[in-house]
This record gives sequence, structure tokens and C-alpha cells, in this order.
Amino acid sequence: MVLLMALLATVPILQMAGFTATGIAGGSVAAGLMSTAAIANGGGVASMAAGGLVAAAQSIGATGVLATSTYVGAAVGDAALAGHVASNR
Repeated sequence: MVLLMALLATVPILQMAGFTATGIAGGSVAAGLMSTAAIANGGGVASMAAGGLVAAAQSIGATGVLATSTYVGAAVGDAALAGHVASNR
């Protein structure tokens, strides 16, 4: 039950963070994450198919749909990004 509640809360949280139906909101947390991802990836943001967490979050925020099996790969794929950002601080 707790997991279900957490999954249902994910969509509005992502939308509040700036992952919206019209794209990533300027000056938002989402915009900062996108910038960080682009820098870490050498200038581009990884697609969802390539394991991009920012792309997955934008897809969820835009559609309002959380398909966990699709996004698990994106979360795993961006673990390297988190390590890269942490090591460069």
C-alpha cells in the first residue's frame, strides 16, 4: 500500500518540480537537473531509451502516466550520472 501511494504521488511531485505537459519549466528544479545531465553527458541529455532519468521524468510529468517497468531502466542508467556529478564537486 505504501509503495502504491508513493507511485501515485510521483506524478504531481515531478510536475511541481518543473516536468510539465508543455516541457521543462525554465528556472525550475527540472531545468537544473536537465542542465546537470547535459554537462555530465558532454552536452546532451540521454533519451529514455538510453537510460536518461531526466527524459523519463519529463515523460512522466508530461503524460501523467507512471509506467514503472519502463522507468526502472532509466533510473539505473542515470546512477552513473549521480556518481559523476558527486565526484566532480
